[in-house]
Amino acid sequence: MEWTVGRWLAPGRVNLIGEHTDYNDGFVLPMALPMGVTCTAGVRTDGAVLVRSMQAPCDFVETTLDGLGATGWSDLPHWAHYPLGVIREFARRGHELPGVELELDGEVPMGAGLSSSAALSCSVAIALRDLYAPSVSAAEIIDIARTAENVYVGVPTGILDQSASILCTEGHVLFLDVRSGATEQIPFDLNKFGLDLLVFDTGSPHRLVDGEYAQRRVECAAAAEALGVPFLRDVRDFADVERLSDPLLRRRARHVVSENFRVLLVAEELREGFDPRSIGTTLTAGHVSLRDDYEVSTPALDVAVDTALSAGAYGARMVGGGFGGSVIALVEQEQTGRVTEAVREAFARSGFDVPRVFHAAPSAGAHRLE
Repeated sequence: MEWTVGRWLAPGRVNLIGEHTDYNDGFVLPMALPMGVTCTAGVRTDGAVLVRSMQAPCDFVETTLDGLGATGWSDLPHWAHYPLGVIREFARRGHELPGVELELDGEVPMGAGLSSSAALSCSVAIALRDLYAPSVSAAEIIDIARTAENVYVGVPTGILDQSASILCTEGHVLFLDVRSGATEQIPFDLNKFGLDLLVFDTGSPHRLVDGEYAQRRVECAAAAEALGVPFLRDVRDFADVERLSDPLLRRRARHVVSENFRVLLVAEELREGFDPRSIGTTLTAGHVSLRDDYEVSTPALDVAVDTALSAGAYGARMVGGGFGGSVIALVEQEQTGRVTEAVREAFARSGFDVPRVFHAAPSAGAHRLE
């Protein structure tokens, strides 16, 4: 295309451990995936905004910078709220955009709990940064991408997904303290130990905009208020959690507090160079907590976890916001085929769609391709 200026890629992510802790001011441990969303972008000088997606070729969007007001978004395709939200947020923050044309192409399965939405928003954000505002920091890029999803899509996410897409590096997991913003790149070399991290996309897309995700945030805030702390991250003693009289709030708080401990434990073991097999039981404990205390798992996710463990996985758990999506399993490389086939057979017996399976290797964060 004559208007092409460059191509940028922002990856999806898988969270090794640390689900639903980011909006509780806690700790997370994600890594970038070797698949993402590519944004091909070109400069326009006429104030026009043109956006197309290879995954929705019939939903070509043509508008103007002036037309991207705070209202009138209901007539736009849902997917377009992400890139247009990023454009709108750049302009709202005072960055001059004379116009832009975007073509988007994504490899991350939508609704799989692998942050396809953050990859989409971040790919657009880094393209706009490089084209129009090179001094914008990584922290602001993350905030712009998160704001686009919060305000213009209506999903009250934390900063986990956007931080992972922007900050992760190849061969490492990213330890992030959400409260302080402190980060650490921790080596995660599974090949060295003869291990694979498998991802099973169950084919049942999660739907965070349906309200359950937002409800969990409300419940966590209520639990923190009842405990007299700003966020559940501030709870240090499990005995405090058990003081909550409301059993539902007690379960939600128990997950968040225990999950923060699990993140710290896994980060420390990897930091010290332990054999990654040692983190398997912690990963599985995270799934049990998400299933029983946070109540965001599904029958398909549970079947994938239980079957992978029975077939020899060292640990397995659901990833992402829940209510559908994907499962990760830590397995011996020589057992990859056995575990994969076992899960596929279990899904067939249960009447579920055949899961998509791929290897997760810690990959580079968002960057320019050309």
